[in-house]
Amino acid sequence: MRVLVAEDDAGLRDVLVRGLQAHGYQVDAVERGDDAVDQLKFYEYDVAIIDWCMPGLAGVDVVRWARRRERPTALLMLTARDAPPDRIAGLDAGADDYLVKPFDFDALNALIRAVVRRHEGHSSSSIVAGAVELDIAQHAVTFAGQTSVLPHKEFALLRALAEHPGAILSRRQLEDHLY
Repeated sequence: MRVLVAEDDAGLRDVLVRGLQAHGYQVDAVERGDDAVDQLKFYEYDVAIIDWCMPGLAGVDVVRWARRRERPTALLMLTARDAPPDRIAGLDAGADDYLVKPFDFDALNALIRAVVRRHEGHSSSSIVAGAVELDIAQHAVTFAGQTSVLPHKEFALLRALAEHPGAILSRRQLEDHLY
């Protein structure tokens, strides 16, 4: 899964990048809102985690820009702004969800999975393809009653194939899912 992190605090940005990479995500990170827009113009992300207060362009304006251009990215606001009017403004701008700092990293990870699942139209955290069931949250695959947890890249490859049953995926498409 490809993730964009738009966060102006260098320490938090580094923690987010390292933590998300440890969970198998491919992460690009920027510190400015206008740089986030540039990334969203040229690259496809499964999810963008966007801080509200950034130089260049506010995160809520990045979200508005992405929604006006119908970018196929799930958008998650991660901000210290916790007042109900701020939450409402972020969600009304087009954010798929809103998480307030400080936050629990496991909760962020679960929220990422949830917003991506909703954005992709999945109602559960599993994908069934024939006799194979993939548990997206656990990176586990079940076949013939046997369950195995797969490394991140192997799971990403199997997920790409399961999400496109019967399709022939190009090397580029598979690489996009892996990296």
